Amino acid sequence: MFSSDCSRYWELSTETSGAYDKRSSYPVVTSPPDSPPAPPTRPSPLVRTDWPDLPDEQLLDVRFCELGLTVAGTTLEPRLAQLNDELTARGLPFHPHYWLSTEWFCPDGVPGVAIPFYLAHPRLARLEKAQMLEVEGGTPEWCMKILRHEAGHALDNAYDLRKRRRRIQLFGKPSKAYPEVYLPKPYSKSFVLHLDSWYAQSHPDEDFAETFAVWLNPDSDWRSRYTEWPALKKLEYMDALMREVALATPKVTTRRKVEPVSSLRTTLRSHYKKKRRHYGFEYPDFYDRDLRRLFSNAPDYHQNLKASRFIQRIRREARRLVAAWAGSYQYTIDQVLENMIKRADELDLRLMYPEERTKVDFTIMLTVQTMNYLHSGRHRVAL
Repeated sequence: MFSSDCSRYWELSTETSGAYDKRSSYPVVTSPPDSPPAPPTRPSPLVRTDWPDLPDEQLLDVRFCELGLTVAGTTLEPRLAQLNDELTARGLPFHPHYWLSTEWFCPDGVPGVAIPFYLAHPRLARLEKAQMLEVEGGTPEWCMKILRHEAGHALDNAYDLRKRRRRIQLFGKPSKAYPEVYLPKPYSKSFVLHLDSWYAQSHPDEDFAETFAVWLNPDSDWRSRYTEWPALKKLEYMDALMREVALATPKVTTRRKVEPVSSLRTTLRSHYKKKRRHYGFEYPDFYDRDLRRLFSNAPDYHQNLKASRFIQRIRREARRLVAAWAGSYQYTIDQVLENMIKRADELDLRLMYPEERTKVDFTIMLTVQTMNYLHSGRHRVAL
């Protein structure tokens, strides 16, 4: 919801030897930037060639390092080429380096971008969809939005821009701790709108990366789009800063790759267990009142369709509609729906109104519940 970091990267892996930066949960580069990586302590297992044909249950027991994944020859190649072309068109000589890992992220101190493994093969994309109900970055447009955002982080690292006074004045202190939760203000005009969940509001570094992404997009027309918005000052600053950066030499040039899939011995099953737990956090128990507005357990309605069966029937459509409107992660909304189905069944609720009317009213109710949760201060965005 995403990211970022949009990158919505969290401490899924414990295999890296580096410490974790509390600010962003990215592995900190604790060795000199250009030092060679430490030799592996264990021999790499053989790459398996059978996994694309395995059913999900067997595929989940395959380790990341057994997948033998590369960016070369995948649909990622033209998208990375497009990003590099956009950077060049803006006069920027800097291009990030890329590698495959568990999620989208840009580690502190590394001018590169980790791309989630599932985008390197359609079989893995299908598994991601089955496990998480959506594929973050799975369409060309969505992928480019995330890549532009991550490129902002990578460029920030390459030129060490965090200490600039004007940047701090406009975006805030990069040293600010990343929150476990943040309360977005959907109608604020002090931030650009790019990724879901008003992501620019989550942290000064995310605000910087989101502003960079909007500035970089050749189709954004940001001067007109953000006229009379306070966010325009950030975009104008970004425009001037990038003109300056275009004439400078990067200060950090390491090609280090943090947690590449080739080094991870974690199984896909373990990865998704942690990921689902992260996004499927417990939702507040305030369903009953709203459920009873749409459904009833009165004897007069006993012959009507059970509410739990009705919600199950429209579950996929409702989840998609609410996620599109509220910018919430589909897996989280699905957990809300799961809890509603369970509660409606426990209360033996039945339909009171025609199905079409109930579907509209239920979708509105689900949206309101989601937005209430966003504004409760308890909404958790994976950083």
